[in-house]
Amino acid sequence: MVDLTQYVWIAWLILILIAVIIELLTLEFTFLMIAFGSVAGLGANLLGWEWWVQFLVAAAVSVLLLLTIRPVMLRYLRRGADPALSNIAALHGMSGRVVSPVADTTGLVKLANGETWTARLAPESTQRLIDTGASVRVVLVDGATVVIVPLERDSA
Repeated sequence: MVDLTQYVWIAWLILILIAVIIELLTLEFTFLMIAFGSVAGLGANLLGWEWWVQFLVAAAVSVLLLLTIRPVMLRYLRRGADPALSNIAALHGMSGRVVSPVADTTGLVKLANGETWTARLAPESTQRLIDTGASVRVVLVDGATVVIVPLERDSA
């Protein structure tokens, strides 16, 4: 009968290859740390350790790398990222002008970024209608509609 534990090194090589391929697709350093842990397991195999010890070494190294090295690498990777808000996050708090009167359910607003959106009044607004030309502020984006509140007029 053949002892299959003598072929565990092949399983380690396959696991390393799969982890590296997945890492190349995701670029989140998780599977890279698992690949390095698998290399440690392969090293334990080459030292002649039992299969279950190899597994424990691989798991321990992977967890250690995930908890220590991965956060540093992610911080370094995202260091040059643009801190400016974009998409829907950038609309929250943006000011605009009413293009078509806004009521509880209908209206149009031209925002400060030049985009025209369908709009409706926020439930907490005391006004029930905002006339054309009034200044407003976006409090929420609900699908393709911005929920707005009127800005107080300057008393000056």
